[in-house]
Amino acid sequence: MTRRRPLLPTVDTSGLAWRKSSRSGADEQVSCVEVAFAGAAVAVRDSKNPCGPTLFFPTSGFAAVTPQLDQRSS
Repeated sequence: MTRRRPLLPTVDTSGLAWRKSSRSGADEQVSCVEVAFAGAAVAVRDSKNPCGPTLFFPTSGFAAVTPQLDQRSS
């Protein structure tokens, strides 16, 4: 049986310095995200599921999207 390689590389995120969104409330049930800088990328995860999937965006792409997200939450 041939062993297949994963489609995407696995990244160890345990050493990243995660910070919660400034719009997050103290209530743990509130939907929010955490972000961490990972070299040339920004990592994003669900704060309620830190062991779950993590999305990685190029810093330039994340910088372009952030203002749009801020407008939607107003």
